[in-house]
Formats: sequence, C-alpha cells, structure tokens
Amino acid sequence: MTLPFDTQYFAKLLDTLPEDASWIGQVFVVVFLALLLAFVVKRFLKRLHRLFEQTDNIWDDALVVAVGRPLRLFIWLQGIAFAAHIVGEKTGAPLFDAVDPLRDIGVIVLLAWFLVRLVKQIQQNLLHRAEEQGKELDVTTVDAVGKLLRISVIITAVLVILQTLGYSVSGVLAFGGIGGIAVGFAAKDLLANFFGGLMIYLDRPFAVGDWVRSPDRQIEGTVEEIGWRLTRIRTFDKRPLYIPNATFTSIAVENPSRMTHRRIKETIGIRYDDADKMEPILTDVRQMLLTHPEIDQSQTLMVHFNTFGPSSLDFFIYTFTRTTVWTEYHRVKEDVLLRIYRIISEHGAEVAFPTRTLHIAADGGNMPQPERPDR
Repeated sequence: MTLPFDTQYFAKLLDTLPEDASWIGQVFVVVFLALLLAFVVKRFLKRLHRLFEQTDNIWDDALVVAVGRPLRLFIWLQGIAFAAHIVGEKTGAPLFDAVDPLRDIGVIVLLAWFLVRLVKQIQQNLLHRAEEQGKELDVTTVDAVGKLLRISVIITAVLVILQTLGYSVSGVLAFGGIGGIAVGFAAKDLLANFFGGLMIYLDRPFAVGDWVRSPDRQIEGTVEEIGWRLTRIRTFDKRPLYIPNATFTSIAVENPSRMTHRRIKETIGIRYDDADKMEPILTDVRQMLLTHPEIDQSQTLMVHFNTFGPSSLDFFIYTFTRTTVWTEYHRVKEDVLLRIYRIISEHGAEVAFPTRTLHIAADGGNMPQPERPDR
C-alpha cells in the first residue's frame, strides 16, 4: 500500500523553513503521519474483519477485533514520542528525558490491553459458536479460564513495568511475600471469598443456569453469575440474591438441576366401607404405573396398603418420572393422580375424607351428674 504523499516533498518543505522553526515543521509532519497511518490501519482492519467474518475460524475474528484500538493507540504513542524527542533535542528541557520510559510503559500497557481483549473476544466467540451449533459448553469453566488468563496477563504486565522502571522484580516478590501476610490478615474475608470462588470453579457443585438451594440457609434460585467475590442467584420471585463465595464452603448446597428423575410420593385413603376393594384397587394402580409412558420402570416403584388411618384405609405410591423439568413433572403427576381416582371410582369405592363418629350411651340416667356447690 502506497501512502498518498511524497516524503521528499516534505523534506524539501522542511529545508525551506527558517532554521529556528524547522523543528516545528518536523513535529507537524510526525503528528500528521501518525494520524494518517492510524486512519489507514483503521480502514484496513475493518475490511479485514468483514473478510474474516465469512470464515468458520473464530480465532482470526478475535484477533482483528482485539488488535484494533490498541494498534491505533500504539501508532499515536510512537508518533507522540518521536515528536517529543524532536522537541526535547531542540529545547533541551529535562522534562523530555522521561519520554523513553513513558513510551516503554505505554507499549507494555497496550500489549497487555491487547491480550486481555483477545482473551475476552475468544471467550465470547466460543460461547457464541457453541450456541449457534447447539452444543453444550460449560459457561462456568470458560469464564473461569478467561478470568485466570486475564489476571495472569495483568500481573505479568505490572511486573514488567516495575522491571522497566528499574525496580528489582525479585525484591518486589520478596516484599510481596512479607506484605502478603499483613494483607492476608487485613483482607481475610476478601481472600476467603476469592478462594471460595476458586473452589466453586474447581469442584463445580453448580454452574451458571443451575437451580440451587441450601437446607442450611434460605437460599434458593437460579445461578446467574459466579464472580471472584460474590455469586448472584435470582430467586423464584425474581429478586437478586448476592452471596459471598466463602459461604458455600461452610453450607450444604443442593443442585436439583442435576437430578436424574423426579419422585412422586403420595398417600391416598379410601373409606373403611371399601376395605374389601383395597386389593383390586392396588393391583390396577400398580399396573397403571407399570404401563405409564412417563414413569421410569427401571427405578423403584411401590404401591402398597400402608396404614389404618383414623378415618381411612391408606395406601401409598412411590415412583419416579422420566422428566426432570418442573412444569412437565407436575403435568405427569396430575395425570397419575387422575388415573388413580378413576380406578377407585371404577371399583365403586370412594376417596375418604376426615370423619368423626360420636357414640352416645343408650341409658342416659347412668351418666354422672355434676356436683352442686353448697350454698
């Protein structure tokens, strides 16, 4: 690509300027070239991005998107540093001696920014590609790996900057080991939450999108985000619940989203007048469950007469549905209960309801009379 100007023309133009003013023209040319190069790079990357969008490779898209702004700022940084060198050589001001260290720090910061953007863009592309292809991708793992990579890049950049400024990295690390003890005591809750989040990422008791609850605390809802300090859970009444990660290291957590089946456990009573019909009712209910398409016969299935109740003869059903979806489970359970009711009705029996029988003695005169107090 040829630039739309002649550099010899600008050199001749600078020679025509007065000697005291030639450095001003040089600064102008440097700034103009930096502006022009940044504009050309921006246009070129836009065209390159449109070209890479047509490919199936997610890495080239992420690279082009991540490099855009850091590369343009890098061009500006180099242009400004070069212009500052020109001004510093002409004026001799000691202020411009800091140009080189600042430029080096700027280059390190821009490189770290580029790597952070690249990791984040690759993470987004992976999730988007998995969603388009209908593949299951562990969002929690991808998010954890992305965060670890970004933190590693930032820490490395800070150490390189300190080395560039003349500080000994080994001394900094030694100081960090001693200071880490003091910081650990001062920020023990923060560190506890950090390591609690790390344990969640490693043990994976739940992931984003799971329905979780705790029998130890009033915690129940859908996990929306797992951060390094807090986990956000959306309760079923749509309120956000923010829980420190350290809490999960000391409580029991249930994850109903990972259940394999849902259980139907119900007790049903019939009248004592229908005691002779209990056995055929149990046989038909058991056969109905064995042939029900939504009941998993490979799991435990029980239908048994259980209790002589105060006003009913009770039997129970114990079985598991194939589905684990909450709404679908209730539809299956409703169908099972209606079928049981029809079986009871077909045998001429009735479902019992609470009753109480009062027996009164035939000879009321034998009942003891209350004593009257003496007056």
